[in-house]
Amino acid sequence: MKKIEQTDNQVVFAAEMDETIANAIRRYINHVPTLAVDEVEISKNDSALYDETFAHRIGLVPLKMEKGAKKKMELKMDVKREGSVYSGDLVGNPKVVYDNIPLTILSAGQEIHLSATVVSGTGAEHAKFSPGMMYYRHVSEISLDKDLSQEIANLNLANEIQTKGNKIVLVDDKKKEVLDVCEGVAKKNRKLAEVETTGDIVLTLESFGQMPVGDIFVNSIGALKKDLDNFSKTIGKA
Repeated sequence: MKKIEQTDNQVVFAAEMDETIANAIRRYINHVPTLAVDEVEISKNDSALYDETFAHRIGLVPLKMEKGAKKKMELKMDVKREGSVYSGDLVGNPKVVYDNIPLTILSAGQEIHLSATVVSGTGAEHAKFSPGMMYYRHVSEISLDKDLSQEIANLNLANEIQTKGNKIVLVDDKKKEVLDVCEGVAKKNRKLAEVETTGDIVLTLESFGQMPVGDIFVNSIGALKKDLDNFSKTIGKA
């Protein structure tokens, strides 16, 4: 496994991994528990939004996943001011991930008062519990005619370029895929781009902020392994 790039909420890495395993890990991200608002009790809502619409928006606000979180927690909102109402106006535990998500707008003299119940759940139950997303693509070697070297060099690609006989070969193993670009250069010059997959894949994992990307990956594998173990035990008893 080779890390290509990492930011606070995203990691990109290359791995020699079967596509079916990568897809299983991707699907099991929605089996990683997170926190989200489950019920909203609105005592006053003077905004132009219906209570149901406003409650739906609150339910989609990402909340920080805390270790040892209680089964049920509560957030409150008491706003009486003219202007935008933001996710940061929700106070209590757990904390919101992003406090500048706009929820609605109040005019002069209008106000909002509500309480919200927070529970743990998984993305398999509802999208609001989803901690992030993962996608992947195959690593490929792209062979082009050597006379396209300068045009490819002018693109300032980060990819490794090798020379093999009368061909140049690019390894498409970075965060940004370059296959379409190379095929476009070849087509423009009435040439062919030969593409061969290497067996490796590039995976991109993004977090919506509830937990670090590394935790999402590890917990996804843990959830998959647990289900596989349970399946093996069930088959063993049959």
